[in-house]
Amino acid sequence: MPDLLSSTASPDSAASEASFGAMRAEAIYDLGHSTIFASRSDPRFSYCTYAPPQTGNEQHPKALVVVVHGTGRAFTEYRDAFAEFAKWNDCIVLCPLFPAGPEGDGNRDGFKFLQEGKIRYDQILLDMVDEVAGKFGADFSKFALFGYSGGGQFVNRFGLLHPNRLWALSIGAPGSVTLLDFNQDWWVGVRNFASQFGQPLDLEALKALPVHMVVGKADIETWEITHRPDGKFFMPGANDAGRTRPERLETLRKSFEAAGVQVHMDLVDNVPHNGLACVDKVQDFFAATLRQLRSAQR
Repeated sequence: MPDLLSSTASPDSAASEASFGAMRAEAIYDLGHSTIFASRSDPRFSYCTYAPPQTGNEQHPKALVVVVHGTGRAFTEYRDAFAEFAKWNDCIVLCPLFPAGPEGDGNRDGFKFLQEGKIRYDQILLDMVDEVAGKFGADFSKFALFGYSGGGQFVNRFGLLHPNRLWALSIGAPGSVTLLDFNQDWWVGVRNFASQFGQPLDLEALKALPVHMVVGKADIETWEITHRPDGKFFMPGANDAGRTRPERLETLRKSFEAAGVQVHMDLVDNVPHNGLACVDKVQDFFAATLRQLRSAQR
């Protein structure tokens, strides 16, 4: 007796089913709120994305917004918080995960300073950007970058190192700041920037970059941000930018503007250390910047 199942499944129907399965998997795991992917360049690090489903009504090529978590690693929460923004502004959101202790020592803070042993976190992120650009067939040679708390430290320093890769930069409530101070060494200042990274600081590119800073007015706890002489990141000048996060961000703003970099600063009323309470200000800044860029490209 013939196998009725095998006799009714033609090669064409099998191929059609496989094609449907591939499209369905893409819709579930790649589009919208994605699953979590290991970075192809270094699987110790991961990322998730939000990519609006294609509707045929898109007005612009997709732009990329990268959001970097803080010490708590709430990367999917930030992705979700930017989903509606992405949908209405023709953007894709990329949120990396830099887990604590990739060197096996439990260090929670390495990513904040861009370097940890042989790890270069800025290069890890740029590899993720290239991977996502290839996945979606997009040009992400420039992207917007926001980070809060520990992520604010990361983006402060990434922006100094790679201003030519960004179309906007938003620095949120960093516990420690790297000033545009040419009289102090890295990480407090940038006097030895070229020897630290093998390239000079491109101040002209930084001057051309739209920069935003945001912090809650009530973000005044200091227990986590005061550097002590026995701390692993202590160096002369580590606490000189101020006692609280608002004070330190204001000092960073002044150092940027003294060097000719224009900054839009938001102090958010009645907000303590809460990144999700600040994302509206960031999205307003990114949306306004994106409108200007797209208008200029017409």
